[in-house]
Amino acid sequence: MALYPRSLQGRRRDRIRNSVYTILALLIIVVIIALLYGYSPFGKNKSKTVEVLPKADVPEVNVYSAKKPELEQKPVPQLEPESVAEPNLPKIEVELAVEPNPEATKLIDQATALLNEKPSKIIEARDRLNETLRMPMSGRQRTYVKDQLAGLAKEWLFTKKFFPQDKLCESLQVKPGDQLRLIGERYKVPYEILMEINGISRPEALKAGEVIKVINGPFHVKIYRSTFMMDVYLQNTYIRSFRIGLGRPDRQTPIGLWRVKPGGKLPSPLWTDPDTSEVLHPESPNYPLGSRWIELEGVEGGTVGRTGFGIHGTKESETIGVADSRGCIRLDNGDVILLYNLLVPVQSLVRIED
Repeated sequence: MALYPRSLQGRRRDRIRNSVYTILALLIIVVIIALLYGYSPFGKNKSKTVEVLPKADVPEVNVYSAKKPELEQKPVPQLEPESVAEPNLPKIEVELAVEPNPEATKLIDQATALLNEKPSKIIEARDRLNETLRMPMSGRQRTYVKDQLAGLAKEWLFTKKFFPQDKLCESLQVKPGDQLRLIGERYKVPYEILMEINGISRPEALKAGEVIKVINGPFHVKIYRSTFMMDVYLQNTYIRSFRIGLGRPDRQTPIGLWRVKPGGKLPSPLWTDPDTSEVLHPESPNYPLGSRWIELEGVEGGTVGRTGFGIHGTKESETIGVADSRGCIRLDNGDVILLYNLLVPVQSLVRIED
C-alpha cells in the first residue's frame, strides 16, 4: 500500500474543514434572512396576526323620513331609471259594462276547452286567458279570468313541475360552483322563490348535477288606489292579486312609477317613528312594518325624489282595504312574505294608479 507524505494529508484536512465552515456560514445567513422577512424554515409562521371583525349592528330604517338609512355594509351599484323598461301591463279600465264582451267570452271558452283536454294544455290556456285582460270586459268576466289565472299559477309556477312549452319557466342543471343567489340574479328573481318551488331547505344545499326549475323574471306590481288591490305579474303575465291598505287622506300613497330600491329589502328592520323619534323593535307591540319591508324608489314624474315609501306587512288586518297608513302599502304578513320572495331590486317595477 502506498504511503502519502504527512504534509499533503494535512492540507487536505484543512480544505475539508474550510468547506464545512463555509457551508455553515451560508446556512446561518439564509436563516437570518428568512426570519427578517417573516418566514419560518420550520413550517408556517405561527405568529401571524389574525384580524377579528366587529359584530355588525342591526340596520335601522327610518321609513317615513328623507334620511337615507345604511341598509348594507357593501355598496350597491346604482342603475339609472332609464335602464329599466316598464312592462306592457294590461290597463284595467273602470268596469261599466254589464253585458260580457263576446271576444273575451270566445277566448275564455277556448281556454276552457284546452284545460279539458287530456292531458290539459295549461300553458296554452294560461296565455289565452291572459290575453283577455287587455280587452274591455265586464267586472264579472274580469274576476273570473283572474281567478282562473291565479289557480293555474299554482300548477305552472309555484311547483317544481316543468312544462316544456312554457317560456316563463325552464329547467337548469346545476354546475359545480353554482350558487342559488347568483342563479337568481341571472334570471332576475330572488333566490328565495327558487328555494320554495324546488323544495330546497337552504341555499347551501344546492348540489351540482341536480336539475332545478328556474323562473324567467322579473316580477312586477300594479296597484289600484280606488279598489285597494294589488296585481302581481311575471313579466306581462298575471299571477295573482292581494288586498292592500294605503295612505290616509292627509298622507296619500303617491301615484306613478316606482321600482324596488337597491338594498331596500329587509326582514323586520328597526323603525324610528318620525313623529315621536321612538325606535321600535320587531318585538314591540306598536311595530308597524310586520314581517317584511320593501322600500320603493321613484323613477318617473312626481315620484322622483320621494323617499320613505315602501311595501310592508302588518298584523293589524283591519287596516287592509282602507286608507290608514302614512303613505306606504300594507299587506297581511303572509302575503308580504310571498311578495318579498318575488320582487327583485332595480328590475321589479311598481305602478300605482287611481
